[in-house]
Amino acid sequence: MKWDIPLGEEIHPGNLGCQGCGGALAMRLALKALGPDTVAVIPACCWSIIDGAFPVHALKVPVFHTAFETAAVAASGIKAAKDVQGKATTVIAWAGDGGTFDIGIQALSGAAERNEDIIYACYDNEAYMNTGIQRSSSTPSGTWTTTTPDERPESRPKKNIMEIMAAHRIPYAATCTPAYPDDMLRKFRKAKSIKGTRFLHILSVCPPGWKMPSDRAIEVMRLAVQSRVFPLYEVEDGLAYTMSLWPTEPVPPEDYFRVQGRFRPLFEDPARLERIKAFVDQQWEILVRRHRRTHPDEAGIPAGEAAAR
Repeated sequence: MKWDIPLGEEIHPGNLGCQGCGGALAMRLALKALGPDTVAVIPACCWSIIDGAFPVHALKVPVFHTAFETAAVAASGIKAAKDVQGKATTVIAWAGDGGTFDIGIQALSGAAERNEDIIYACYDNEAYMNTGIQRSSSTPSGTWTTTTPDERPESRPKKNIMEIMAAHRIPYAATCTPAYPDDMLRKFRKAKSIKGTRFLHILSVCPPGWKMPSDRAIEVMRLAVQSRVFPLYEVEDGLAYTMSLWPTEPVPPEDYFRVQGRFRPLFEDPARLERIKAFVDQQWEILVRRHRRTHPDEAGIPAGEAAAR
């Protein structure tokens, strides 16, 4: 496969991210796609630390740090100012799962309802990692965190943020991960070409929070996709679903879970593990049916990871 990854960088060498941080790699790839005429709006999250201390920061593009709950509305205001100036600058709100699924969802929903002309990217490491690995509504069921040290009784499943955003009928929403850089770059370029609210949900490994070796970060994010725990797909106008990648030989979800110490509670309760595996299969089948409704003329499901659109 020939990858079209620009050599230019919009992020300075060195930052305060942990080793193997998926969020740092995701930002690097996103800015390669969006280019230098971009403003990044960053609320309280890991990236407000990764970016470095005032008066310097790790990015080569302008950065606006804002409060935890205000990424979407701050980005909307900056985009409005750029419009008044007659500039076509891309404005991206870059927030973690805490600032998206939980604390920032009101501002995000309002921006989506108004169809503000911004890109909103959630780098999802599935807990409040910056403040000590506390559970968020993005944390999968069966996961150890400092606020759920004993996952019994069974917690709620992870909030389906993509369905929430699709319900707003925004022009574009997509899942991606830096473990598949070609797919991620394509989706950010596509988002840049569309006017209105665009939402990118990025699976972003956190080795300290996920209790795993940092040198296996890319492998683990790939396992999430190959096991169908985190499918790669796009939703246009809230209705048209397109699968971006079809795992050739899906791996069992437990291969993804086993690498991470945070999922140890699952392996202490085999019945619970089976219920979660069944839930993964159910969610995958729902996406496949929606893809087939959008693409009824396809002769069959594409085979192989190279089938990314």
